[in-house]
Amino acid sequence: MNLANVLNDRNDNHALLSLVAGAVMISFSGVWVKVSHVTPTASAFYRVFFGAIFLLVAAFLRGEVKWYGRRHMALGLLCGFFFALDLCFFHYSVRYVGPGLGTIIPNFQVFILTGIGVLFLGERLRLLFVIAVPLALLGLFLVVGIDWRNLGRLYKIGVYFGLAAAACYAAFLLSLRKLQSEQIGVSIFYVLMMVSVTTSVFIALEMLRADDTFKIPDLQSFLAMLALGLFSQTMGWILITNALPKVRTSLSGLILLLQPSLAFVWDVLFFDRPMRLINWLGVLMVLVAIYAGASGTAPPASKE
Repeated sequence: MNLANVLNDRNDNHALLSLVAGAVMISFSGVWVKVSHVTPTASAFYRVFFGAIFLLVAAFLRGEVKWYGRRHMALGLLCGFFFALDLCFFHYSVRYVGPGLGTIIPNFQVFILTGIGVLFLGERLRLLFVIAVPLALLGLFLVVGIDWRNLGRLYKIGVYFGLAAAACYAAFLLSLRKLQSEQIGVSIFYVLMMVSVTTSVFIALEMLRADDTFKIPDLQSFLAMLALGLFSQTMGWILITNALPKVRTSLSGLILLLQPSLAFVWDVLFFDRPMRLINWLGVLMVLVAIYAGASGTAPPASKE
C-alpha cells in the first residue's frame, strides 16, 4: 500500500469518527433541555446565543466578519426565522414527550424534503420511499401508544409540535442550502455563525413578546445551556458538516441515525421513560423508515 492510500484511509477514518462524534454530541440536545430550569423558548435562545458567541470568535479569527450584501443578509434572516421556529417547537416537544420521542419525530423532515425533491426538483421516487412512509407512521403509532385517546393533552401537543419542528427544519435546510451555495470564500464557521445570530434575534423577539424571562436561575441550568450551545449548536454541527462530503451517502445516513437513537436511549436511562417491547419495536421501525426515506429518491433523469 502506497503513502497516498494510507493517507486516504486515515482521512476516511477521521471523517467517520467526526461524523460519529457529531451525532453523539447532538443526541444530548434533549437531555440539556430537559435538565435545565428554564422555559423551552429560553433554552432555545441560549442554545443559539452561546453558539453564536463561539462561532463569532472563530469567524472573527478567520477574518470573515464583514458585510456581504443585502441578499446574503436576507437569506441569513430566512434561515434564522425557520430555525427559530424549529428550535421552539423542538424544545417544547422535548418538554412534553421527553428527549427520545421529541428528537425522533423532527427527523421526519426527510420525508418532507424527499417530497419537495420529487415535486419541484425533478428527483425520481423509489419504491423504498413509498414503503418507508407508512412504516414510519406505524412505528410512531407504536412508540406513542396504541390508545391515543387516553394520552394527556400536553403529550399530544408534544407530538404535534415535533411534527411542526420537522416541517420547519425541512424549510431551514432548504434555505441553508441556498445560503451556502451563494457563499464563496467563507468557512462553515461564518455560515453557522450567521444562522445562530439571526435565530437568536428572532427567538429573543418572541421572548420579549411573550414576556418570557432571560434569567438563568441556577448553575445547573447555566452549564446545561452552555453545553447545548457549545456541543449541540457548535461542535456537533461543525463535525458533521465537515465530515459529510468525505463519507458516502448511504453510510453517512446510517451513522446520523445515531442521533435520534441515542436520544431515545438517554431518555430511558436518565429519565426513566417507561418502555415496553412494542414501543422498542416502534422505535426500530421509525429509524429504519427514516433511513429508507433518506435513500428513497434518485437524481433527476437525464434529459440528454
